[in-house]
Amino acid sequence: MVRYPKGQVPRSSIHTNPVNRSINYGSRGMSLEERINESNRFYLQRNIAVIHKKPTPIQVVKVDYPKRSAARISEAYYRQASTTDYNGIYQGFYIDFEAKETKNKRSFPLSNLKDHQVNHMKACFEQGGLVFLMICFTNQQEVFLLPYQALANWLDHSPKASISYDYIKEHAYPCKQGVFPQIDYLLAVDQYLVDQPPKP
Repeated sequence: MVRYPKGQVPRSSIHTNPVNRSINYGSRGMSLEERINESNRFYLQRNIAVIHKKPTPIQVVKVDYPKRSAARISEAYYRQASTTDYNGIYQGFYIDFEAKETKNKRSFPLSNLKDHQVNHMKACFEQGGLVFLMICFTNQQEVFLLPYQALANWLDHSPKASISYDYIKEHAYPCKQGVFPQIDYLLAVDQYLVDQPPKP
């Protein structure tokens, strides 16, 4: 794994492409996934990062052929439980994150996050990966990156069935929203890296 002296990220690793920092109201009809995918294409085209959505493994059982030139899957099953939504590489760091959106204004329901996903995040974090939960509060049009450490701390010490908005505001990194990219979450990752204590 690539590490930096004194835990600092060199200037060249913090992308400085000009982006529109205002909220892009034209993207309100797009899902969080679509906006992340657009952002990932932006990062890839500019050699900033290589991050993709993981395919969901399915077992096709039945296919209908209404026409010779068209096929439609009519029955399929998940082969196994999915892990997290996205993974890739950024400035020598492995990145892995789950993306969720909620209409709740004051909390994020933990029922949206499955045990096997948390276990996968823990395993990636223990191997030195940068692991996050991306949360979009749709009513407020706010997007946050909650580091795995903060997520684990809440899960270990709070009996509540949801993570409070105030806790997320305090422990997560806000993601800039604009046009190119729509969600500039790597700026939040940059800040997270800068905030990490130096490695011994």
